[in-house]
Amino acid sequence: MKDETKCLHSGYRPKSGEPSVMPIVQSTTYRFDSTAHIAAIFDLPTEYIYSRFANPTVDAVEKKIADLEGGIGAMCTTSGQAATLFSILNICGAGDSLLCSSAIYGGTLNLFAVTLKRLGIECIFIAPDASEEEFHRAFKPNTRLLFGETLANPALVVCDIEKFARIAHTHHVPLILDNTFATPILCKPFQFGADIVIHSTTKYMDGHALQGGGVIVDSGNFNWSNGKFPEFTTPDDSYHGIIYTKEFGNMAYIVKARMQLMRDFGAYPAAHSAFLLNIGLETLALRMPRYAEQGKRVAEYLATSSKVESVSYPGLPNDKYHALAEKYLGGKASGVVTFTIRGGRENAMKFMDALRLASNEVHVADIRTCVLHPASETHRQLTDEQLLAAGIHPGMIRISVGLENIDDILADLTQAFGRINAI
Repeated sequence: MKDETKCLHSGYRPKSGEPSVMPIVQSTTYRFDSTAHIAAIFDLPTEYIYSRFANPTVDAVEKKIADLEGGIGAMCTTSGQAATLFSILNICGAGDSLLCSSAIYGGTLNLFAVTLKRLGIECIFIAPDASEEEFHRAFKPNTRLLFGETLANPALVVCDIEKFARIAHTHHVPLILDNTFATPILCKPFQFGADIVIHSTTKYMDGHALQGGGVIVDSGNFNWSNGKFPEFTTPDDSYHGIIYTKEFGNMAYIVKARMQLMRDFGAYPAAHSAFLLNIGLETLALRMPRYAEQGKRVAEYLATSSKVESVSYPGLPNDKYHALAEKYLGGKASGVVTFTIRGGRENAMKFMDALRLASNEVHVADIRTCVLHPASETHRQLTDEQLLAAGIHPGMIRISVGLENIDDILADLTQAFGRINAI
């Protein structure tokens, strides 16, 4: 099936007499006829037993997302941050390190640089445009993975996925990629060598700003038996001595994440949340091209404004990352545009306050146009040096172009620029 069809039909295929629309299974527990049956499931979890591990409604959404990404399995979480954290903790522990692109979401950067450090996990940051030799030199014997974002938030740096994958695999570690801004409609990272993909489903996948969520998708392609990951090839004492690669083969990663991390942390979404997410997924293949089209129109408009110092949008032919956008995103770049307004931080905040249609909110990738000033909002915990390392200028504004009529969006930007002159 093509993506448009998968968005509607993957994950849930009703049998004769069953509901046409994916039902909400609003239950935490499931009944069984015998104690032996429950015992067997705890030995080998192949059925629903408790909704901290799995739920039929959430399971259907997981299957749909895995199908869209071309993976073998997925696990939904209550937020994108939870998905990011679990993707790392599934293979990293105290004394380990990970190598990470410095052009990533500020919340992820803080998670890696501060919280993981408290857990004894070191994050080594490197510029995404660094040479392969520099990447190789940054690896340590205890480095367990390479992490990046397909389309960085908010700097809009396009990851050279094949380069990242080649580097990671040279060191026999997986490449984990955050594909939130691109979604599998614009980019399927597994086709270019990524091993694990994560999303904040709160963004384009949901699309309506209805609930937070995240997901981890396993490609099934990484060899966890290569000798660097004994936690997959030796008995898990916390789960009856199960050996993940032996029992689950190429699904070892995603099953281990569910049986260990979801069991212990319990960050599993409610059935109703998955139901709402599915509504967004059903139109994802239709929405993403429109976001990209409107984002490009806004970027072109901003590029002609005398009040704008610079525009970052990989869909523009003169953008630094346009060639990579052509290669990995089909020349598109979602609906997110970042630009630096002349006058720095003060003018940026005045401009945002003057907008009437676009909402000033801490969100992105919505059906409604919204704006954000990273330096004073989402990334305010970063130092000036960290801001610049992440590609963020104090006058940078991130605009997430929605699905309103493009003429109305451009008119709002025009009047806001005009009001700056009057202030």
